[in-house]
Amino acid sequence: MHKDKLISLIKSRKSYLSIGLDTDLEKIPSFLLEREDPLFEFNKAIIDHTRELCVAYKPNTAFYECYGAKGWQSLQKTIDYIGDEHFIIADAKRGDIGNTSTRYAKAFFEDMRASAVTVAPYMGEDSVSPFLGFKDKWVILLALTSNKGSQDFQNELLTNGDSLYQKVIEKSSEWADENQLMYVVGATHPEQLGEIRRMVPNHFFLIPGVGAQGGDLIAVSNQSINHECGILVNSSRGIIYASQGEDFAAAAYVKAKDMQLVMKDILTQNKII
Repeated sequence: MHKDKLISLIKSRKSYLSIGLDTDLEKIPSFLLEREDPLFEFNKAIIDHTRELCVAYKPNTAFYECYGAKGWQSLQKTIDYIGDEHFIIADAKRGDIGNTSTRYAKAFFEDMRASAVTVAPYMGEDSVSPFLGFKDKWVILLALTSNKGSQDFQNELLTNGDSLYQKVIEKSSEWADENQLMYVVGATHPEQLGEIRRMVPNHFFLIPGVGAQGGDLIAVSNQSINHECGILVNSSRGIIYASQGEDFAAAAYVKAKDMQLVMKDILTQNKII
């Protein structure tokens, strides 16, 4: 998906919401387990109730890979069902060198037809560049993540006084421009979002951690939004597991609608819509 189309979707839906499809058979309503493909049936219901409220869906591939070939089939069916009018993020956190990364990229971009894939930067440029060779496809690079363990390495100070995550952003911004490269910046670090925005003023951020992880939507939006919007805020568990009953999809709609209305106000205040 070209950046212009993504921005157009944000404006038309008055939303920069990404919904994470971290679909866990141990958490979905039990009546769905009787279906032939409970993973897909759950996802289909969530998508049917939320597709007008969000611009992106982010299936975490681990929740499908763990079921082998059948899980991959559920993931492919989900991506096919979402269609072309949403930004589809394969949250796979891949990263290897040479032909290995090329094969990962082909799997997600050509076979599965995802719009973007999350990539770990630890092995450097030659582990990321193969993902950048696909037209209108995106790398979403892990920069400052929302988990507790992010403190172990990402905030480590280097000899020049910068943190490791700052070095990752500074160096990787040389590899691709804002039309192909995004950064994962966790909502649990609102105090650092403004600083990162100044480092890369035009790049999109994927911001996880709003909802179940406690990130504040208004705070992170105000710190990171730019003149084009420039952010996708993801919520997974806070939306898709809003109810364990037969009303699970309707409950997901309510949670997604609440977030979309806040986003609409923020987009209006920033004169983006």
